Amino acid sequence: MTIIELPFRATTAQACEWLAQQTGTPWTLARLIENGVTPYVWLDYDADYPELFGDANGGYPAPIFFEGDTRRLAAGSEDVLITITKDAYKIVAQLKPPGFRRALHELRFLKKDLQHLVNALKREAEPVKIAAATESQNGINLEQVLTAFASLVKIDLEHALGSGGGIFGDEGARVKGSARKAKNKAVWNPVTLALGLNDVYRVPIPHLKRAFTAHDFLHPWAAEWNQTLALLGK
Repeated sequence: MTIIELPFRATTAQACEWLAQQTGTPWTLARLIENGVTPYVWLDYDADYPELFGDANGGYPAPIFFEGDTRRLAAGSEDVLITITKDAYKIVAQLKPPGFRRALHELRFLKKDLQHLVNALKREAEPVKIAAATESQNGINLEQVLTAFASLVKIDLEHALGSGGGIFGDEGARVKGSARKAKNKAVWNPVTLALGLNDVYRVPIPHLKRAFTAHDFLHPWAAEWNQTLALLGK
């Protein structure tokens, strides 16, 4: 079988074929989205949207991350509809109705995102080690929590995490014992935290899945995250 060299921005067909080679299972656009991989489309400069492009007068790759837009793609839509994206400076932007429509063949997937996904899937497939039993006693620190999750919520996450009662009204995702340490030593269980963000603050599961594949410090927790989602039927 020919080994596929992924381009920096892969088409859907290239991404699926490469993933099939890496995992031994078939891949589709729907499966890519279900696994939290962000699709992009190239937007050529549009004089009707100068604020969207800024200095990028040649255009830029716009991410498709809004749940309504990705759910439509995963359901088998005949084209791409973008209602919310990020501008050239990576600031979230809501488009004027009806949004932008593009052909399916214009979708692209970043090489680094696909590689992150494969690495995460390989780690999940590894036998559970005894050391994993102690993992639940540890967690991620404040800087890591904010890096992974702050952009997904509208609240001041740092303030919420620092409050005495925890983010969900009790100890919540904060690992027991860490609250008694110095403030900068506190750690949080990212799986518990992510589930709480979904339940209390309605952060979409695909966005949380993407966080677990996009950040190296969450990779050790990916297996527990996916197992928990499977048990919950999410």
